[in-house]
Amino acid sequence: MFKLNFPQGLTAERFLADYWQRKPLLFRQPLQGFPCNLEADELAGMACEEEIESRIVLEKHGATPWEARYGPFDEETFSQLPESHWTLLVQDVDKHLPDVAKLLDQFRFIPDWRLDDVMVSYAADQGSVGPHIDDYDVFLYQAKGKRRWKIHTRPVSEEQFIPGLELRILPDFETEQEWLLEPGDMLYLPPNVAHWGIAEGECMTCSVGFRAPSLRELASAWFDARIENRLPQRRYRDPPLKPQAAPGEILPSSLSAFKDLLQTCLQDPGQDDRWFGRFVTEAKDHLQVFPRERPMDEHAFLNRFREQAVIHHHGYTRMAFSRRERDGQDTLYANGQHYTLPSESGDFLPVITHYRELHFGYLLEWLDQPEYLALLCRLYNDGHLRFADE
Repeated sequence: MFKLNFPQGLTAERFLADYWQRKPLLFRQPLQGFPCNLEADELAGMACEEEIESRIVLEKHGATPWEARYGPFDEETFSQLPESHWTLLVQDVDKHLPDVAKLLDQFRFIPDWRLDDVMVSYAADQGSVGPHIDDYDVFLYQAKGKRRWKIHTRPVSEEQFIPGLELRILPDFETEQEWLLEPGDMLYLPPNVAHWGIAEGECMTCSVGFRAPSLRELASAWFDARIENRLPQRRYRDPPLKPQAAPGEILPSSLSAFKDLLQTCLQDPGQDDRWFGRFVTEAKDHLQVFPRERPMDEHAFLNRFREQAVIHHHGYTRMAFSRRERDGQDTLYANGQHYTLPSESGDFLPVITHYRELHFGYLLEWLDQPEYLALLCRLYNDGHLRFADE
């Protein structure tokens, strides 16, 4: 088991207080001996698959500077690439390769619902995606080869990016700090820190990214949940009216009445807070989990679990839970769905959300209780759990 070693005598608590979403931090060899068994050919093979999101960025040899090409690719594409100044990026590699998913375990001092994915990039010599900013936190783990990172912390506005490009590339980049990362080194960057990583020879980098919903996305999810849970059956009512000299005019009193009606909706205590858990565990469209065509009953599931001894999270499943909501129930969330348990569930939800492998013997005390067995069986039938031979 590998453990993330913080530099400068830091702890996870101090890192979150002093660096998280505040300032960059360089880690030298934070995961001693952590293996990266992924090879460039294997990553290129993943980029040829229809269901895997990938892109190639060419700095000098594309139709435009910093041209982005999107997968899936074929072998001919890779055979025609130049010797330098290009990068292959593959998203959600952790969903497909369990060994890469183990890297996420090093960052679980941050809530699981914030974790997004491990993007793996392979770069030829001098390969880069250009000087840019991201809207989210990222840990950049140097898996193979060397990459030089340059950053600056000055504010950047949308108007500063080169117009007409798909990528948000900064035309002028004045370096404040730079580091050469060798295999096993890692750099943390908070949101909106301008950075530029350039490969020195061939290299591979694992980017652990975190979800950062926009206000627009949050508002949309909130209102969708309100509509789904039925807004109060109320209609607009006029304030006291008088004959209008100009009947086409919208009076301030009418606008105020509309605002008051909307405000009562916003303040309605009946809103189900489960919308947030469903929202933050939603999977991407191409990473959906589907129910089984032949669901098991609880008795058959229990016998199968006993025989197999271990059951696994589906690689696409995102889980989180919340405690004792207003109806006295604990709630498990999985890929935008929710499941409820009595509020006395104790350690059950922390256990099944924390471990990607669930052992029969460890869960035995809960499997003897109908509500817990029923929940695990539902998770299996909904596709979120599976046995090794499936």
